[in-house]
Amino acid sequence: MANAKNYLAIDLGAESGRAIVGSITDERLVIEETHRFPNCPVVLPSGLHWDVLRLWSDIKTGIGVSSEKFSQKISSIALDTWGVDFALLDHQDLLLSNPFHYRDLRTDGMLEEAFKRVAREEIYESTGIQFMKINTLYQLLSMVISQSSVIDVAACFLNIPDLFNYWLCGSKRSEFTIATTTQCLNPYSKNWAYDLLERLEIPTQIFPDVVQPGTILGTIWDSLAEETNLDRIPIIAPACHDTGSAVVAIPAENEQFAWISSGTWSIMGIVSSQPVVNRDSLAYNFTNEGGVFDTWRLSKNIMGLWLVQECKREWDMTYDVITSLAKEAPAFTGVIDVDDEIFLHPGDMPAKIQQYCLKTHQMVPETPGAITRIVLESLALKYRLVLTQLENLVGHTLDPIHIIGGGTKNKLLNQLTADATGRRVITGPVEATAIGNVIMQAIALGDLTSLSDARPLISASFDVEEYHPKPDPRWDELYSVLVEGATK
Repeated sequence: MANAKNYLAIDLGAESGRAIVGSITDERLVIEETHRFPNCPVVLPSGLHWDVLRLWSDIKTGIGVSSEKFSQKISSIALDTWGVDFALLDHQDLLLSNPFHYRDLRTDGMLEEAFKRVAREEIYESTGIQFMKINTLYQLLSMVISQSSVIDVAACFLNIPDLFNYWLCGSKRSEFTIATTTQCLNPYSKNWAYDLLERLEIPTQIFPDVVQPGTILGTIWDSLAEETNLDRIPIIAPACHDTGSAVVAIPAENEQFAWISSGTWSIMGIVSSQPVVNRDSLAYNFTNEGGVFDTWRLSKNIMGLWLVQECKREWDMTYDVITSLAKEAPAFTGVIDVDDEIFLHPGDMPAKIQQYCLKTHQMVPETPGAITRIVLESLALKYRLVLTQLENLVGHTLDPIHIIGGGTKNKLLNQLTADATGRRVITGPVEATAIGNVIMQAIALGDLTSLSDARPLISASFDVEEYHPKPDPRWDELYSVLVEGATK
């Protein structure tokens, strides 16, 4: 490993963050986690916020630990995070307030307020992004409507990874894949949707230049390099949206596959050569988020393992125990729409699931195993619904389904997904986001030539698992219940 090039990926998810060093040598990519830390939101009188200063402290710790472990031989650093959330800086580049968490209540009712000002169809045509009240557009609109003093004095808007990149090297620019998550960017101009923003009275002068994934943003600050015992190495924008980086790492064998990035959120979609913005994609509420090298991710957000994470918080059990109980619980007792608004906010998730079942006249699950089983089966059925919509949009069958990300560890969900969709499921790599992050660093520095060069490297370096569908007519019965509820 002495001759390896070492690339440091900082990967921040909604539940935890990690520093991972990827090393390329002997036609293999090896990754090693050097630091892991929780990402815990903070409740203040003003609402639910991200603790970005603590995250910044952990990022610096991760850099320092990685530098020490690899004897200061780090070639570059790149960072990715979740989407939609942002920070505002003043004219002296000072952080104006602690960034809000997308699950904060301030966006309640903001979709309806936006539609009073601009028609839903016009917003979609201008952005190609699915309608979710957590989107940046509605967070900003809530500040306009509440006459927030913060937005009045703001000089610069930065998505969360853009903020940390500024603190790493001084670059105040927005990376393309993360910018597309905001619903503030036009997919055709690949620049901010200025006309839409003006009509919603959102100040347009705060938005920075947009740069493509793979851009070298600058070199690490002298003071930070000294603090972490590093040379003046480059800071690179990978795909700064974690899903964008994760999709880079899919070891696909053909072009007609679907993918699921599985974690707190499940994001399901395809890789497209162009945005798909039409009447059907609007009706299905699909999103067009930027990918690397002029690609797009036609996809849809699904609530994902957030429901299980929140149940775990109430039960104080390990994920292994919870999944084991679910595996032994009775199957096909009911179905929930995991994207129902009742499940969006934190707080006593088991009770919310029981309340949903009671309201929809289904058997109410009583035990942790039964509750988790209904969540996982319902999630698999939602995948089936989204897969059907995707196939209607592209006009052909999508097979296999690649599942990447931390959710691949849930083997029960992987099998249920194969069973519910009737498709072969291929899972892995688990750390797809960090791997994609590393690959983009290597390409930016010229150590790999392209994604075509990288995919054989990924396939040779990481194991995958396959799950084959086990037919059962009860899936069709529950799917009918889900579709009927989803179309009401």
